[in-house]
Amino acid sequence: MAAKTAVELFLLLSIFIPPSLSCPKECMCDNRSKVVDCRGRGLYDIPRRLHPDTLELYLQDNRIRGLGSMALRETPLLRVLDLSNNSITTVSASALLGLRALQRFSLANNTLKELDRRLLGPIRSLTHLDLSYNSLGGLPGAMGESLRNVSWLGLAHNRLQRMDRSLLEGLGRLDGLSLRGNPWRCDCHLIGLKLWLETFLFRGGLVDEVLCSQPDEMKNKELHAVPYQLFHTCMTTSYNYLFANIHHLEAERSLRGHAHLSPGMHSPLGGAEGHGGGGGLPECEPKQRPRPVNLRYAIATVVITGVVCGIVFLMMVAAAVYGCAYAAIMAKYQRELKKNKEAEAEAQAGQGTKAATTDDKEPLENAIA
Repeated sequence: MAAKTAVELFLLLSIFIPPSLSCPKECMCDNRSKVVDCRGRGLYDIPRRLHPDTLELYLQDNRIRGLGSMALRETPLLRVLDLSNNSITTVSASALLGLRALQRFSLANNTLKELDRRLLGPIRSLTHLDLSYNSLGGLPGAMGESLRNVSWLGLAHNRLQRMDRSLLEGLGRLDGLSLRGNPWRCDCHLIGLKLWLETFLFRGGLVDEVLCSQPDEMKNKELHAVPYQLFHTCMTTSYNYLFANIHHLEAERSLRGHAHLSPGMHSPLGGAEGHGGGGGLPECEPKQRPRPVNLRYAIATVVITGVVCGIVFLMMVAAAVYGCAYAAIMAKYQRELKKNKEAEAEAQAGQGTKAATTDDKEPLENAIA
């Protein structure tokens, strides 16, 4: 009887507390911190039957080749996911679906060539993203909305030649950016990145380096050191774009002497370090011979001159109004003064006539007497 009771109790426990959910056999789990460590286990796929309370999942140094749809549906509370040093070539657009609390995500050291713009769509809590050491030709501009809370972004050692302007504008809370080791093409399409970087550095952000690979005359030259005169052709054909970013040009003037680069940035997840357009700028080569006139300062001078002229114009208007008011008051005063004088003159004339009449009457009266 006792043996039968024990068997029934075991069956009940196996139903309500499945032992397979405690920890995958390929991994090490810490039930207290809810961390699952599956590093270097030769895995070809993400382990099944992970505990739904898992907060951190480490899968570095395995042989995983791809992430399918809802690959992590069993761990909706996941905050840290590290998939660096694998062989991942494809990631489904819905691979991270349900991970609304994800904060740190690393796909460094894989063989990714592109990412779907919808990959990070539902995630708004992401703060650290490491995509370095892949073969990415760019990031979709639409992904910028998902990166608005990211404070560190790793894109080093990919195949980036330019950056989508809409993606850059979405990085409102970025503090650190790793861009080294990319074949940057310093032509018209990169002026947007140059302008954005100058403002980013002015705000105190950190960037490792952006070295030009093309054209040949600018090879291995820092983008921030490339003078704006070399982009003159681009500016001529996109004048509105230039004036829309004039605050970037002014920020660059304040960056003289500022520490532009910080060489040794590393991924906060422990790893090694999309094909976007450039805001519609035309394809062209930078002008090789710099112009003698510095276009940046010329534009700044025009703006300052316009402000000064506006102030002078306002002062002239104020002076004209004051002068008109003063003239009107003085005219009124003169009229009143003239009127008073005429009244006094008439009063004096009346008194003189009266006195003359009195003098005429007195001799006449004496004669009669």
